[in-house]
Amino acid sequence: MMVDDKPIYVTKKGLVELQEELTQLQTVKRPQTVEEMQEAKGDGDWMDQTEYMLVEEELAFIDGRIQELQHMIDHAQIIEPGNEDNIVNIGETVTVQTNDGETEQYTIVGKAEADPGHGFISNESPLGKALLDHQVGDEIIVHAPAGEIRYRIMAVTPRKRSK
Repeated sequence: MMVDDKPIYVTKKGLVELQEELTQLQTVKRPQTVEEMQEAKGDGDWMDQTEYMLVEEELAFIDGRIQELQHMIDHAQIIEPGNEDNIVNIGETVTVQTNDGETEQYTIVGKAEADPGHGFISNESPLGKALLDHQVGDEIIVHAPAGEIRYRIMAVTPRKRSK
């Protein structure tokens, strides 16, 4: 796996959520899994190691997620609120109009917080990349697997400052 040092864009809330997940894995889930592994090993029935192997796989998954979370936290760059220039930046909500006149709304976030089903798209996604640094009135073209999709930027709403 190639690890890159690109910034991981997150909101303050997103960073807190990443830190909470990391703490939960390190202080609760991993110790529980290590204990389960010791119990499975201690059963002594070496003919059937299925349980031990499953717990070993779970531990490897937990360790991988801990590394991934640590990398995201170490490279986190907080998305600052309040850009008022009508140019699309990370952290802002963009209203676009599609070819067929439909209106859609997306908030551009870092990949750690992306949830396309709820309108949160990554700055690294094809649409996110295409929207960045454009302004209200611009027409953009996204090259998707289904072909070219055209969008017109109708509005850019800056993220509100938290009080």
